[in-house]
Amino acid sequence: MTLNDAPAPPLYLGMAMWANSDWRGTLLPAHGDASLTDYAGIFNAVEGNTTFYSGPPSVDTVAAWAAQAPASFRFCFKLPGELTHRQRLRGTDEAFTHFIQRLAPLHDRLGPLMVQLPRDFGHAELPALEHLLSRWPSGIPCGVEVRAPEFFLKGGAEQGFNRLLISQEANRVLLDVRALFSTAAGLDKKLAAAQGEKPKVPLHVLSTAVNPVVRFIGHFDEAINQVRFEPWIERLTLWIKQGKTPFLFVHTPDNREAPQLARNLYRQLAERVELPPLGEFAGERQESLF
Repeated sequence: MTLNDAPAPPLYLGMAMWANSDWRGTLLPAHGDASLTDYAGIFNAVEGNTTFYSGPPSVDTVAAWAAQAPASFRFCFKLPGELTHRQRLRGTDEAFTHFIQRLAPLHDRLGPLMVQLPRDFGHAELPALEHLLSRWPSGIPCGVEVRAPEFFLKGGAEQGFNRLLISQEANRVLLDVRALFSTAAGLDKKLAAAQGEKPKVPLHVLSTAVNPVVRFIGHFDEAINQVRFEPWIERLTLWIKQGKTPFLFVHTPDNREAPQLARNLYRQLAERVELPPLGEFAGERQESLF
């Protein structure tokens, strides 16, 4: 479960989506149609949340993504919720195979496909996860995100889960919500909505394979984000020096400021480890022409 043999950058950086109307004039062009190409000109990875809600994309949609994304880009799609939440990974062999086959045109550009499990998917159901991982296609990385409290108690359940991931060369997805929950939402409806959506789980930092996946859920307060990201600089630098290739996905409560936060955090990390520079956002290049 490793990336293809092409030389990999030290770090993949992205967000939960590649298009957001709030990004017009900054990350995306202020005018005209925005495309994956605009996003991929700056960031080299993206979470694929649409597949969680909508299932396998159409053949035409995959072909369009393949045409717009450069060879260096990585899609990190989530398995459909139909498989993970409704069927709870049971009896999903055929549907999983179909999902992987539908993504075939992107196989050279697939980062860790993510298995996001329900909040009540606990240790007793790990055999279903083990079955899935035993069938995981060679050459496509895997990331698994758990939310059940027992996987954060450092007891037998968590130890068994971590051992399973290590044995199958699967990456534990590290969801960091400390910044998001660092203040009460109060009357801030957007912050309250984000806190209601994301699980308030502890952060246990452990790399179980070669592509650690970090989902950093930020706050509206930039100072809070900086403080909470500081320890990640040390850890990401260590992983890179160990020869691992981390994936860092940056969120904010409504994702309006996610691109700028991602760029700021990347610049801080680049002060510690050699990283290729990020280019200007499309909207900023457009503004400079006038």
